[in-house]
Amino acid sequence: MSQITISVFGSAYPTEGTPAYENARMIGEIIADEGWTVCNGGYGGIMEASARGAVEAGGKAIGITSEYYNSTANRFISEEIRTKNVVERLLRLIELAQGYIVLPGGTGTLAELATVWEYINKGVITPRPVVIDKEFWQPVVETIKNALIEEGKRDRTSHIQMFDTPEEAVELLRERL
Repeated sequence: MSQITISVFGSAYPTEGTPAYENARMIGEIIADEGWTVCNGGYGGIMEASARGAVEAGGKAIGITSEYYNSTANRFISEEIRTKNVVERLLRLIELAQGYIVLPGGTGTLAELATVWEYINKGVITPRPVVIDKEFWQPVVETIKNALIEEGKRDRTSHIQMFDTPEEAVELLRERL
């Protein structure tokens, strides 16, 4: 069986001890316990937390960083892949993964979710599981779903699943991988 890699998307700003950081850390740990690899943007916040959880559980964390940010990967990254720009970074985060977990974040995280979603919808990549933090992302997904249905388009959210807990996020991935 080939190695499974899960890209974790989320905010760069949560700090140790906050609920967002600790949830991401637990997700990283559970991913590692599955024998999978965490992949993320390599910097702080949720990226650091998910990498930390994975590495502390004996797993691996790949960080996709960019020359654009002129910053180094966080100390929990096992393998850094440096890209020239943010577009290349996003594409690498998508192409390396067999599944995605989308945690709370800002416009960067929204861009990651939207790009994965669009690539699956348009057949640019093979369908892969996308699990999203229900509390944070459900309004966004429902708004787009409703707009598409009103336009006479089919529901293009069938491959997106919502979770409430870190355990549920990984369970949803396990069911579809």
